Amino acid sequence: MPEGPSVRKFHHLVSPFVGQEVVKTGGSSKKLNPASFQSLWLQDTQVHGKKLFLRFDPDEEFGSLGNISLPESLEKGERKEEASDQKQASGPSSQKISHPSSQSLELVAPRGDHGLERLRGDTPAEGAERWLQVSFGLFGSIWVNEFSRAKKANKRGDWRDPIPRLVLYFGGGGFLAFYNCQMSWSSSPVVRPTSDILSEKFDRGQALEALGQEQPVCYTLLDQRYFSGLGNIIKNEALYRAGIHPLSLGSLLSPQHLEALVDHAVEFSADWLQGKFQGKQQHTQIYQKEQCPGGHRVMKEAFGPPGGFQRLTWWCPQCQPRLPPDGQAQVQIS
Repeated sequence: MPEGPSVRKFHHLVSPFVGQEVVKTGGSSKKLNPASFQSLWLQDTQVHGKKLFLRFDPDEEFGSLGNISLPESLEKGERKEEASDQKQASGPSSQKISHPSSQSLELVAPRGDHGLERLRGDTPAEGAERWLQVSFGLFGSIWVNEFSRAKKANKRGDWRDPIPRLVLYFGGGGFLAFYNCQMSWSSSPVVRPTSDILSEKFDRGQALEALGQEQPVCYTLLDQRYFSGLGNIIKNEALYRAGIHPLSLGSLLSPQHLEALVDHAVEFSADWLQGKFQGKQQHTQIYQKEQCPGGHRVMKEAFGPPGGFQRLTWWCPQCQPRLPPDGQAQVQIS
């Protein structure tokens, strides 16, 4: 899934639409009815780690209808949509989204107060679930005022454009298209800036304590409780630049090594984000490489906690030597 820098860029793309009303909708979502967004106002947007949060209210006065909740997530529908997204990622879908000039998406325009009636009828009377939580899949993205286009034909030779999960047209004239993502409603955004690697409130002490556990550091780096927004690319790059083998136990690493690892994780993430705003492609030194910058052969293997998700990991045995089994010798910082 997109890592912290990418989701921060999505947040930047969505922000100009804050304060505008949704006037038309479209998309393939079965879990959340696109029509339920009609006549709602986008009032706020926040980002935390790999998740984007959007607040919608029934009117521009921040919800004059009172305590009304929006549709709850449907777990079964979520799994079906995720499977559909994975199918689209491996090969374009059989459906097609055309350019705005020749819309093939189903667009629904509000008629009078029907949008609000639908909101009342589809939701329980209690609770105020107005924050839309967006979690992106492997190829998840947000497009502004244009649709994603097929970059190549599938195995059958068909050129089919990806299908957006949700399309929101706003009163200001623009629109947002959400691709390959899971969406659910909540009463408030789940935001813990102390664990967000791109937040000014990121708690280095908490991160260092977590890394010092007696488990491979490559597991800990992907733990969103301590390194929210850090994904597989950042993990690989930070470990290589710190000269640490991915399976090194944190408890055997020196404080200097742990400090260096956190520094590289934060610095690489910040540089990646800055590059995104400048339109530059992020340069990696070890991720998906066959040779490291030193000319050594790179190893690749899937690592993950027992019973947990295994992630492909690239490392250089020479630049990232593994600690001796007894853990007595400490690798020195160069």
